[in-house]
Amino acid sequence: MARIAGVNIPTNKRIEAALTYIYGIGFKTSREICAKADVNIDTRVHKLTEAEVIRLRETIDREYTVEGDLRRNVAMNIKRLMDLGCYRGLRHRKKLPVRGQRTHTNARTRKGKAVAIAGKKQVTK
Repeated sequence: MARIAGVNIPTNKRIEAALTYIYGIGFKTSREICAKADVNIDTRVHKLTEAEVIRLRETIDREYTVEGDLRRNVAMNIKRLMDLGCYRGLRHRKKLPVRGQRTHTNARTRKGKAVAIAGKKQVTK
């Protein structure tokens, strides 16, 4: 199992798909990395040579922010917004959707499980 950027990437996947297991690397970025490191994207991870793995590691370390550093940057950006007290920061603080989605219905993923309010339902006559 190859270890790149502190992540064990799966061995029997193609390298372009396996690199996406690293936080901060998507499919497009994975292809760019393979091109820069001169690695064929169709190669399976277990068939990579040591030299290719080293080239991949060096390319990622040199040119991309991934894993811990990226998570820290994202957390600091959110914390900054919350400290400023701007609208987006307040939405983060209240654990509500930040990007303008409706909350009257939906938004269950962000708000959590619905809680029933006693005596709310009116009986029609």
